[in-house]
Amino acid sequence: MSQRPYVLLSCAMSVDGYIDDASPERLRLSSAADFDRVDGVRAACDAILVGAGTIRADDPKLLVKSAARRKRRVERGMPPDLVKVTISASGDLDPDARFFTTGDSPKLVYAPPGVVPGLAERLGDRAEVVDAGDPPDLAAMLADLEKRGVRRLMVEGGGTIHTRFLTAGLADELQLVVAPFFIGDPSAPRFVGPGVFPQSPERPMRLAEATRIGDLVLLRYLLGGTRG
Repeated sequence: MSQRPYVLLSCAMSVDGYIDDASPERLRLSSAADFDRVDGVRAACDAILVGAGTIRADDPKLLVKSAARRKRRVERGMPPDLVKVTISASGDLDPDARFFTTGDSPKLVYAPPGVVPGLAERLGDRAEVVDAGDPPDLAAMLADLEKRGVRRLMVEGGGTIHTRFLTAGLADELQLVVAPFFIGDPSAPRFVGPGVFPQSPERPMRLAEATRIGDLVLLRYLLGGTRG
């Protein structure tokens, strides 16, 4: 297998598998303690990835928030901010989104060849736009990230992105936080969509950790192999 970063998927969901409800406002699934845990996980990674839909819907900064963790990153020879990565098939990205305007580390957008020229012109020096094939190929993207020095990639969603990594067999670890309530709305977004997954009753994931965080629970699964 070609070299690629260790890929860690991170997600919070309701007991019935939803990552949001169908209302215009973003549903808070995590607690303050879990947000701090996630910040610690980010601080141990080289790059962070979200889909273009997450950028449009949530306008995330994707920064390490803790000043102490940022300082420790610098002391270890790492930049204080993670490389930010996204994938866009359409090129529908706002140059003024906080993904592009916050943090000093590189921002990378992987897109199809037909989208690259126009998107690169629109984003200017705020991001590098990389031809990743049509449709964008995850394995090629990971190989490119590895060449750029990314050893550990954190993927924070959304559901379409998580589904693509999982069905392609390109995830090494899943950190899944379960919130103690139900959504029950079929129009709301789910953690993963339909697909053919390498993990199955015949080839299950391995539970490496189960941790209580107040009324939440963190389930950390390893998805086969020995990468670490």
